[in-house]
Amino acid sequence: MFSSFSFRLHHVAAGSTARRSTFSTPHGPVELPGFMPVGTQGTVKGLEVEMLRTTGAEMILANAYHMSLRPGADVVADLGGLHRFTGWPGPILTDSGGFQLFSLAERTKVTEEEVLFRSHVDGRLVHLSPERAIEIQEALGSDVAMVLDHVVGLPNTADAVHDAAERTVRWARRCRTAARRTDQTLFAIVQGGLDPELRAENARQLREMDFGGYAVGGLSVGETPEEMYRVLDAACPELPAEKPRYLMGVGRPEDLLEAVRRGIDLFDCVLPTRNGRNAMAFTDAGRLRLRNRKYERDDAPLEAGCPCPACRRSRGYLRHLFQAREMLGPILLTLHNLTYYQRLLAAARGAIETDRFEDFYRRKRKGWSELNDEGSEV
Repeated sequence: MFSSFSFRLHHVAAGSTARRSTFSTPHGPVELPGFMPVGTQGTVKGLEVEMLRTTGAEMILANAYHMSLRPGADVVADLGGLHRFTGWPGPILTDSGGFQLFSLAERTKVTEEEVLFRSHVDGRLVHLSPERAIEIQEALGSDVAMVLDHVVGLPNTADAVHDAAERTVRWARRCRTAARRTDQTLFAIVQGGLDPELRAENARQLREMDFGGYAVGGLSVGETPEEMYRVLDAACPELPAEKPRYLMGVGRPEDLLEAVRRGIDLFDCVLPTRNGRNAMAFTDAGRLRLRNRKYERDDAPLEAGCPCPACRRSRGYLRHLFQAREMLGPILLTLHNLTYYQRLLAAARGAIETDRFEDFYRRKRKGWSELNDEGSEV
């Protein structure tokens, strides 16, 4: 199994555990550290595939739970699998549906055997076991499939967190046994809440099963950034150096660089696309909230030197698009934000290669802290 995949660690930055590596898949290589735009339902909202490729994206994420409900994994398989169905030619990772144990908790019942959902689409009862999660992802034909894990909200009781972490290990073993495709690799997911010792132990247990890669999950669910960093400090040293490491669902630029410093390679998050649709742009000087009146007559681009289409227009024009509710506004800011994320991690890769990552990290953090834009984050 996993013969079509390889991971090559090129360099670890001096004074840091930041890693420069390449993850090779049947649909091409992914340069790491890297960011996957989120295409939950087989599309990154508002962008056609060729537009998405101009941002520098190499790999995208789709959600197996959502795709299994609509249009159905069998429909996607009959139409040639996710790559042909979506038109995306590069690598694709599918989440298993474990996060929905948290996000759809009021519709969910967890037993040792499986998870029972009430579909948010039509209300029907959905059975999702570790074996079924693998069956769905193999039908979808993604390059990377994720094990089914048990995600609980934070804060939570110690018993609930420990129970979910242990179940995650048992379910990971069942997923590993069920996996059949040789052109699809399987990533395990480390759970354990905010308990560093439990996280480290969970990572060690999963490491023994020799998965194709390892993710840290169950974060960005209510904890502080400092708590998340402590979890990474505990988990990352226990993960094998020769496998990719993926931090699930975390996407503030500052969190990306903090995680890269701790040895994380791969990220996904809806933040750049969701915030882009709501008139917020990421820049090296901080976040710009374009609905603010001060941008009405601003003739500057979002960010000088950015090659995206949005930065060929003025801030004033982009603000006008949102005020007029023109669909081009969300499209352009989505393109800009995804381009910003790809440029950020490309620059991080260069800094790691030349042992300048710590200086790069400090300069970026300083720049992001300087802009005091008005309004609340969307």
